[in-house]
Amino acid sequence: MAVAAPLLGLFDYLPSQAADAEPVPGQRLLVPFGRSNRVGILVEIAETSLEDPSRLKHVESVLDEVPLFQTTDLDLIQWAAAYYRQPLGTALFTALPARLRRPASFADDSVPGIRATPEGHTLDLGSLTRAPKQRALLAVLRDRPNGLTLSALGARLGDCSACARALEGKGLIERCRLKAMPQPVQTPSSAGHALNPDQRKAVEAIAESFGAFRPFLLQGVTGSGKTEVYIRLIQTLVASGRQALVLVPEIGLTPQLRDRFQQRIPGPIAVLHSSLSAGERERNWHRAARGEATLVLGTRSAVFVPMPRLGLILVDEEHDASLKQQEGFRYSGRDLAVRRAQLIGCPIVLGSATPSLESLHNATTGRYGWLRLPQRAGGARAPTISLLDIRDQPLRAGLSPVLRDAMQTELAAGNQILLFLNRRGYAPLYTCHHCGWVGDCPHCDARLTLHLGQQRLWCHHCGWSRRLPQRCPNCDGEDLRMIGRGTERLEEELRELFPQASLARIDRDSTRRQGELNRLLEAIRRGEIQILLGTQMLAKGHDFPLVTLVGILDLDQALYASDFRAPERTAQLIIQVAGRAGRADRPGRVVLQTRHPEHPLLQSLLSDGYSGFAAAALEERRGAELPPFAHLVLLRAEAPLADQPTAFLREARDLAERSDPDEIHLLGPAPAPMERRANRYRAQLMVLSRDRPSLQRFLARWNQGLHGLRHPKGLRWSLDVDPQDMF
Repeated sequence: MAVAAPLLGLFDYLPSQAADAEPVPGQRLLVPFGRSNRVGILVEIAETSLEDPSRLKHVESVLDEVPLFQTTDLDLIQWAAAYYRQPLGTALFTALPARLRRPASFADDSVPGIRATPEGHTLDLGSLTRAPKQRALLAVLRDRPNGLTLSALGARLGDCSACARALEGKGLIERCRLKAMPQPVQTPSSAGHALNPDQRKAVEAIAESFGAFRPFLLQGVTGSGKTEVYIRLIQTLVASGRQALVLVPEIGLTPQLRDRFQQRIPGPIAVLHSSLSAGERERNWHRAARGEATLVLGTRSAVFVPMPRLGLILVDEEHDASLKQQEGFRYSGRDLAVRRAQLIGCPIVLGSATPSLESLHNATTGRYGWLRLPQRAGGARAPTISLLDIRDQPLRAGLSPVLRDAMQTELAAGNQILLFLNRRGYAPLYTCHHCGWVGDCPHCDARLTLHLGQQRLWCHHCGWSRRLPQRCPNCDGEDLRMIGRGTERLEEELRELFPQASLARIDRDSTRRQGELNRLLEAIRRGEIQILLGTQMLAKGHDFPLVTLVGILDLDQALYASDFRAPERTAQLIIQVAGRAGRADRPGRVVLQTRHPEHPLLQSLLSDGYSGFAAAALEERRGAELPPFAHLVLLRAEAPLADQPTAFLREARDLAERSDPDEIHLLGPAPAPMERRANRYRAQLMVLSRDRPSLQRFLARWNQGLHGLRHPKGLRWSLDVDPQDMF
């Protein structure tokens, strides 16, 4: 039995005295644990126990009629727990929807909705003339006497929560529960574009592997039609009665892909990501597990969703760091997807315009089939990329004269412009010009970011904030200045520079309200917005046919980051952002502003493209014995006092050295790049090995010993196998 506790090993119980039938592995059971009852998941049934029989307790009750996990599901999760050195209970409960981690029954097949009351149906809508949003909402509900779901209302009217509260307070609408309608079987509305030879070759090669495990890297330049390849493969698979799983790194990519899939693929689609309500997520989870959904589209946790007829796994933007869980059970959704495909015997496709160096290495060594889409689909041409040296240039709104002139030209031609600035907020620094005071976070080794619209200084690391001071807290001076530029400030400046142009800012701050991101993206695609300004939320997966000019602003700080993965991620970001330009029949241009045009990374991208950069970067990694030519593990520790994490890691290192590790190298302990975060001090110890089996054997012994080390109250530690973030 596995329970949700940070404890290694399983727990033995006697069968329930009240159960009529013997439980089956994969079922949830309610079991006594300590002074209370907990939900456990049955992993295996044994005839005997190493524990004293008199100490064993009986299972209280069986919570599920049928197991939630089948044998292959349990095999995957057990492998993941062993590989990432996590308690099996932690891994199993991570794979469950949130409600099922508690002793709750399955979610009922209904969803929250709103309907008009009798008073709402008879009210003269003219009385709401001064409240047009309330009037529109009530008018929609009067046309649907049974009511509408909250998600349907959001899709039609955007965020209308405030209007709904106002109307509810007036007694004109009321909340209700509506039966969740099963998705109708979709009839494909279009056949899609004809495949070009490279797309056809990719589809045929992957389809030939249906029914057997084979991993593929699908490397296609931005706009090359990777999604069309996915659709053709899924269509073929679904026609044979099997299910497909598609993983994406970001929630923002799911609506666009879902819409394209629904137009082309028959059968229900289950969408799974963290922005769904707990009930909706659980219902979709069950639809997939029962085999009702022919396609599951989700973020990294969807890799665990039971699918009895799974026949194909697709991982889009496989290079993206968001596919790695960074807290709790630290797993890679991409790597577990490969393992899942291996366990069930089906092909897996890793798609990207800028593949990770690990996947490229697997392709070049023959472990993965390597399929390339070197040309943009539909005859579109790749954009031209130019470096613009802005040293000694007069900048307005952070834009050079050359870029401003180019923007005017594109606006006059009726085209769209995308400006990329990977820094949200108004300004990254707020300081006193008289005494030099700087707004620092009292809980982190970080500066506070000015958010002028909210009149607050925010820490983007721990979330602490304070009101914007009008006088210096140090010298009481009034000369407080904003230094640097974020998307909020750039939006304000652009509206002054281009007053006639429509503009939209897309970042985490501007898209917090549910449905706002989808609304903005749809407006962009309809051509209603001329200037698109945003962070990396705009960099991946989106298709903006009218964008002909991309300006990349202030990316220089990324060129000198300390993380060994920084050059790879910077190159990927540049290529992904550049790929938004010229995706239809209009030629595209990319202007990258920099004060370091001679930097080797930029010169390599300009002359050799991403493939040339990646080849050189792989050789550098080989010489430095870094991934993918070595394997990494980070042991992290954090505590309230500065010396505690390092002291614990020294003991951990001593323990590692006593175990006589083969082919293992230890580096540290050392403070984390940001040592203090949220009032906790952090340090880390790095473990390297060129041989993965040797590393896993060492980790098995070491992990047991780490759980036996005594440490002060408040200290927390974690193992991160194959870390993607050295921060």
